[in-house]
Amino acid sequence: MTIFSKIIAGEIPSYKVAEDEKFYAFLDINPITWGHTLVVPKKEVDYIFDLDDELLGEMVIFAKRVSEAIKGAIPCRKVGMAVLGLEVPHAHIHLVPLKNDGDMDFKNKIKDPSPEKMQEVAQEIASKFRL
Repeated sequence: MTIFSKIIAGEIPSYKVAEDEKFYAFLDINPITWGHTLVVPKKEVDYIFDLDDELLGEMVIFAKRVSEAIKGAIPCRKVGMAVLGLEVPHAHIHLVPLKNDGDMDFKNKIKDPSPEKMQEVAQEIASKFRL
């Protein structure tokens, strides 16, 4: 069971921003900007392109809805999307609020994000999410 599966199961706490029957979205605990969110399928699959076409399409549509909530909650010009996938063997999409091109630099992390601020950001995004 991956760390993401444990988060989905509630065994590890997370800053959840959205969920439906197939997907779960939560704040990255090492964010590169405030609102940096991960979207994961509840089905445990290592590589995003190993998802069947239907589930992959649904995941991108779910990510789009989450990005709309992020854009409504976090002042930004756009929400960037990245698929890296080497750090956790569970398919996931990074959604990152962008004000500038440099905001998508994964080497620049927010140092020691406070739990209070993370909870505030998660609640704000969750309040903008529409099923």
